[in-house]
Amino acid sequence: MPLRGLASASAFLVVAVSAGLLGQGPPFKRVTDDMLTNPPASDWLHWRRTYDGWGYSPLNQINRQNVGQLRLAWSWAMQGGNQQTTPLVHDGVMYLANPGSTVQALNAATGELLWEYRREFPAETRQQHELRALRGLSIYEDRILVNTGDAHIVALDVRSGAVVWDVAVTDPKQRFTYSAAGLVVRGKIISGLESCEYFYEQKCAITAHDARTGKELWRTSTIAHPGQPGGDTWGDVPLMFRAGADNWITGSYDPTLNLVFWSTAQAKPWTRAARGTDGDALYSNTVLALDPDTGKIVWHNQLLPGETHDMDEVFESILVDDGPRKSLFKMGKLGVLWQLDRQTGKFIGARDLGYQNLIDIDRITGKVTYRPGMVPAIGQMIDFCPSTAGFKSWRAMAYHPETRAFYAPLLLTCEKGSFTEVKKVEGGGGLGQGRRDNYFHPESSGNLGEFAAIEAATGRIQWVTRQRAPFNSAALTTGGGLVFVGDWNRYCNAYDVSTGKLLWQNRLTTSPQGFPISYEVAGRQYVAVPVGVGAASWGTAIPLTLTPDIKRPNSGNALFVFTLP
Repeated sequence: MPLRGLASASAFLVVAVSAGLLGQGPPFKRVTDDMLTNPPASDWLHWRRTYDGWGYSPLNQINRQNVGQLRLAWSWAMQGGNQQTTPLVHDGVMYLANPGSTVQALNAATGELLWEYRREFPAETRQQHELRALRGLSIYEDRILVNTGDAHIVALDVRSGAVVWDVAVTDPKQRFTYSAAGLVVRGKIISGLESCEYFYEQKCAITAHDARTGKELWRTSTIAHPGQPGGDTWGDVPLMFRAGADNWITGSYDPTLNLVFWSTAQAKPWTRAARGTDGDALYSNTVLALDPDTGKIVWHNQLLPGETHDMDEVFESILVDDGPRKSLFKMGKLGVLWQLDRQTGKFIGARDLGYQNLIDIDRITGKVTYRPGMVPAIGQMIDFCPSTAGFKSWRAMAYHPETRAFYAPLLLTCEKGSFTEVKKVEGGGGLGQGRRDNYFHPESSGNLGEFAAIEAATGRIQWVTRQRAPFNSAALTTGGGLVFVGDWNRYCNAYDVSTGKLLWQNRLTTSPQGFPISYEVAGRQYVAVPVGVGAASWGTAIPLTLTPDIKRPNSGNALFVFTLP
C-alpha cells in the first residue's frame, strides 16, 4: 500500500510505494560507522565505494582471463532526465537514484523491484526538478539518505521506502539544489549545496545534519564574507553579489586524520570582468579540509585563484598514501593532476597533461599565473583550451592499487568563446557565458575521446587510448586487473589496467553515462553500468556538433547488470 508523509520542513508531498518484497531477501544488516570505514568487498556503500574515493572494487571473480565471457544478468529502465547515477548495494539489495529524486530498491541479483520513492514537486518547478540529475545516495544504519533536487535531505526506511524525516536545507525561493550524494561521517550526513550563481545574502555552503534525526549541526559557507578571513579577496564586491563556489561533487574522508575533504567550483559569474574583482575570490576552486564535528576549515588550498574561464576544480578527491606521505590527488577541467599533502594542504606537485593553454604553474610553489592575453574582457573572443566543457569533468577517474595509477576519461576539445556582463540585482545572477564555438583539440587527430592511465607517484602516462567518440562514464577499477569505462558510441569497455588492452566490449541501448560499480551477491560478482542521456556538453552539444557521423538514441535511461555464465 502507498505510504504517504508530509515533508517536515516544506509543503511538498512525498510518496513511497512498497512492493512488500524486501522481506523475501537476505536479512538486513544495519550499516555502522565501522562498516562505512571498511566496507565489505561485496558492497558498494559510498559514491566511490570507499571514503578514499578510489572507485575501486577488490572483487576478482571477473578478471583478465574471463571478462570476455561477461553476459547480461538483468536490466532496468529508469526515469527520463539527466542521467548521472551511482547505485548503492548492501546485503543483496541495490538502491538506485533516478533523475527527479526518485529512488528505487531492487533485488541486486535479479532486478526485481522491492519499493520506490517518488518525490512530488510544486507545479512551478516540477519540470526543472524532474529532469535534474541525482548522482547517488547515502546509507546509514537502516536508512537511505537522499539529497533532493529541491535542496531537501530525506531519510527513507531501507525496508519500505517510507519517509522517516525530511528537512529543507535552504529557502526554496533562493533556488539552491543538490545533485551529489551526501557523505556519512560519524553519524552525520555532510552535503554540498549547488546552483549558487544567484545573488542572495545566503551563500553556498557545506552542511552537516544528524543522520538519525535530520537536525542541522553546522554550516560552513564556501564564499568568504567581508570582514572575515579571505573576505578581501573579493575586493569591494558586496556580499550580495559574491556568488558561486558550488559543491556539486561528493567529498572524501580520512578517518585517521578525522578530516573531510570537499572541493568547490568556480566563482560566478565566470569571468573576473563580470564579477568586478581581480582578486582570488576565496573559497572558489579550492580544496577545503574540514573538521567533521564542527565544520571548521582546518586548511584550504585554492588551486585556481581568480579563475576566469569556467575551469572547475570541484571534482573527486582521491586519497592515496605515497610512502609515509598522506596525499590527496585531483584533476579538474584543465587536465592537471594536482597532489597535496592532505594533513597540511601543502602543495606537493602538479602534472600538466600538456593540452591546456591558459595557465602556467610554478613547479615549486604551485602558484598559478595566466598566460598573456588569456584573461578576457567582456565581449572579447578568445581561443582557449580546453573548452568550458573541460578535458576532465564529473566523469570520475579511478585508482588501482596494483598499478598505483589513475584512470581518467578525457575530452579533447577547445573553444573560441566570449563572456558577457551579468546585471547585479538581488535574485538575479548567472554565468555570463557569451558565444561558444567548440572545435577539436589540435593534437586530437579528430578524436574526442581519450582514456589515460596516469602513474600517481610521477604523473607519467602508463598508457593511453584514443577514439573518435568521447568516453562518457566514470571509470571503475576492480581486483581482477580491469578498468571499465563507457563511451558516447554506446560501448561499455573493459581494459587491462596494466597494458590498456581492450578485453571486452558490449554495445548498449544508449551511451553508458554515470558511475559503473561492481558488487557480489551469494558469491557471484556483478558489474552494473548505467546508461542515459543529457548531462551537459560532453554528452550533448560537443559530440552532436563535432561527430555527427556517430548516432545514438537521445532517450532510454537504464541500468545494465553483467555477470559471468
